[in-house]
Amino acid sequence: MNGPAEEPIRLEGFGPKDLYEKREKIFTRYVGGFFQKLRFYTGWPLLVGYFLVPWLMWGDRQAVLFDLPARQFHLLGLTIWPQDLWLLGWLLMIAAFGLFTVTTMVGRLWCGFTCPQTVWTAVFMWAEQITEGERHQRIRLDKAPWNFDKIRRRTAKHVLWLGFAGLTGLTFVGYFTPIRELTVSLASFEVSGWALFWTFFFTAATYVNAGWMREQVCKYMCPYARFQSAMIDKDTLIVSYDAARGEQRGSRKRNADKGELGDCIDCQLCVQVCPTGIDIRDGLQYECIECAHCIDACAQVMDKMGYEPGLIRYTTERALEGGPTRILRGRSIGYALVCVVLIGAFTFALFNRHSFAFDVLRERGQLYTTSSTGAVQNDYQLKIMNKSQTPAAFAVSLVNPGHIKMTSATTIGIAAGDIENLSLQLVSESAAPGSTPVELKVCRETECVVETTTFFAPGAAR
Repeated sequence: MNGPAEEPIRLEGFGPKDLYEKREKIFTRYVGGFFQKLRFYTGWPLLVGYFLVPWLMWGDRQAVLFDLPARQFHLLGLTIWPQDLWLLGWLLMIAAFGLFTVTTMVGRLWCGFTCPQTVWTAVFMWAEQITEGERHQRIRLDKAPWNFDKIRRRTAKHVLWLGFAGLTGLTFVGYFTPIRELTVSLASFEVSGWALFWTFFFTAATYVNAGWMREQVCKYMCPYARFQSAMIDKDTLIVSYDAARGEQRGSRKRNADKGELGDCIDCQLCVQVCPTGIDIRDGLQYECIECAHCIDACAQVMDKMGYEPGLIRYTTERALEGGPTRILRGRSIGYALVCVVLIGAFTFALFNRHSFAFDVLRERGQLYTTSSTGAVQNDYQLKIMNKSQTPAAFAVSLVNPGHIKMTSATTIGIAAGDIENLSLQLVSESAAPGSTPVELKVCRETECVVETTTFFAPGAAR
């Protein structure tokens, strides 16, 4: 059925608008400077640590290993079991309030200097720079028709990208599978299907996110960019352009009389160096990751022009308005206090948790059995887990035995990190009808854990 052609969406004062804009390629320009050196000294230690940590050993095992099949997370001398996953909730809350505290005080400083997406993208951009040249060369190469030189440069770039992405994927899987075994199995083509799948998956994810999507991840996929506006205020440290000093913009020669113009010479360098492609002179924008590229670029221009640096700088909105900045304020203090309390509680819980755990399970079948003498017997299975890194002996006893006695073995030795089952029989010559609460105690030297179960006798409800 043919109908009238649909009109494009029009906004008053503007021309036709598409619902979805095509992404414009961003060709960043490299500039040195103080903050770029700072990013180098914060980014590379993170990269080196990421690639090095899985290779470190702690005794006869990998120092950091999230062993999912064995349900054990090894962090140096500490082993986290599924029963300890409640600690993960504490850890996530600490991370959340830590991020809130940092954001209220210094904005998106995490994004600009230590976020993995930023660090990995910087490596990919460095590979692009050494294979395709500076910004103007990359623009010219992108517009050029395909020829031998373009194919050679693009191939070299993608080889470096894929190599680094492959190393990243292998290392990530190495945190969940012993990396030495994984590397040998990959080299001998004997790797398991799942290990191979996840290695390729994280290789592809790194290649796409850091090589192709880049700023799209920060602008559209990362939730931090969206909720940061609820945490910053006029006293939050952000990257800002001093419009009072910079306007009116206008190009001029060095040492020329400014007249009525401001300090901004409209050189566009602050836009050319921005990895998310924004113009910081348009004011605070959620796309800004506070990487400080624009600060370094503008500082160099100000130096060449003989002007005072700081036209673009780390400052606060209140300072730009001429008021005093309050570093300590209710919001930042509140977040910091909650974070300190959570860290204290997490540390106390972590180092005061029991080195073992046990569960009491009833044997399947009858609730109880009776002998010819009238004695009542209940059968149980004790599942004892040694969560420490040393073998230990465990003793089982009744807290208040009364008329109930144990007739089975009461001690068991368990290797480090193992789980053993102990069969337990409780017998009573004069059991009261129905059910009786029973407390079982398992001790390792002076450390004891008590669990409650039920002893059933004739007259118990089924």
